[in-house]
Amino acid sequence: MNKKIAIIGGGNLGKAIAEGLIMSGFTLPQHILITRRNIEQIRYLEQKGVTIGNNNNEAVRYADIVVLAVKPFQIAEVLKQLKPDLDSKRHLLISVITGISIEDIQSVTGNDMPVVRAMPNTAIAIQESMTCICSRRASDEQQEYVMSLFNQLGKVVSIDEKLMNAATVLGACGIAYALRFIRANIQGGIEIGFDASTATLIAAQTVKGAAELLIQTGRHPEEEIDKVTTPKGCTIAGLNEMEHQGFSSSLIKGISASYMKIAKD
Repeated sequence: MNKKIAIIGGGNLGKAIAEGLIMSGFTLPQHILITRRNIEQIRYLEQKGVTIGNNNNEAVRYADIVVLAVKPFQIAEVLKQLKPDLDSKRHLLISVITGISIEDIQSVTGNDMPVVRAMPNTAIAIQESMTCICSRRASDEQQEYVMSLFNQLGKVVSIDEKLMNAATVLGACGIAYALRFIRANIQGGIEIGFDASTATLIAAQTVKGAAELLIQTGRHPEEEIDKVTTPKGCTIAGLNEMEHQGFSSSLIKGISASYMKIAKD
């Protein structure tokens, strides 16, 4: 791919996208320009061949694809700043900003601007993201390009925009939920005798293997759970104790709480 990509906002997600694109080989490092006010925070990307800067308008003039990765409260000001240099016939906007709708963006840029809204997670830096996308005014070619881009960086699913807040919770916030689960496993592993390093490896690889079982087989989690829950066994004893302590309920309530936070804001 030889399209030039500008990433407006070199925070954690913006940097992760740049790193993932480089690792995947989807585009050449010199075809990526990333901006941040404090340029020293992204200096290491320059050593990888990426162009860095702090002028967003110059970045837009350079690029064909503009990835918006600023904080939600910054987007209105940033779009007003960029509008004079945005060309609906040349540019495709990809927003990875939580809680900002396509309508919010087009209210500033104009309704003819093609916009894709994408919600990846930070595993994009190692090409293992789960990315949900929706679009408006994007051509078939542009949609195919975006699908191809994010397919290089993990798994992609196209959804209705009305589900984007839910996708944020399940896919993006979900990274934190999964890591907290792994952390609890590690603490339990230490309590029953493992050192921290060994417990971390066992817990992380076990969760990775469980996830791959579902992805590769397409089976329901309960089918795989049944395979390891023998009568009067240690697995069912542990599962039942977790449920008595509200394991599944607390996870569901946490997801709902995150969703309500987005909905209120």
